[in-house]
Amino acid sequence: MDRKKFLKTCGIGLVGLPFAAALLTSCESIYYATSSIKKNTLMVPLSEFEIPKKNTMTYRSFVLVKTSKEDFPICLYKTGDSEYKASLMRCTHRGCELNVGGGIYTCPCHGSEFDTKGGVLEGPADQDLKTFKTTIQNETIYIELS
Repeated sequence: MDRKKFLKTCGIGLVGLPFAAALLTSCESIYYATSSIKKNTLMVPLSEFEIPKKNTMTYRSFVLVKTSKEDFPICLYKTGDSEYKASLMRCTHRGCELNVGGGIYTCPCHGSEFDTKGGVLEGPADQDLKTFKTTIQNETIYIELS
């Protein structure tokens, strides 16, 4: 392959990569849940995961929650029938805000990837995400921030 063809191929790949990534990620939109806070506990109604449609109800796999206690949003991810994991959306590599979609968290700065439970899938990050204990009572998810 000659130099000119190589550079053209690389250029097309670099331009097309963001579009391909957008197509391959989840079609699920980002939704910020309403929440309340009492002392060091964040409370999110389970109904924040519901998406009412005509005659059916569908459910979000995750919601984002903003709180004044943290500089980054918290992603509350449904990992089982009644199991939820809460992770701070801050990359442990250099502190960039993570993106969520396609069943993983990704860092737009350096490419680190994390699973929905906060574990490192791909570096350069070498530490898991900060996670919070969650419990469910009376149709409310409680996230312990301390």
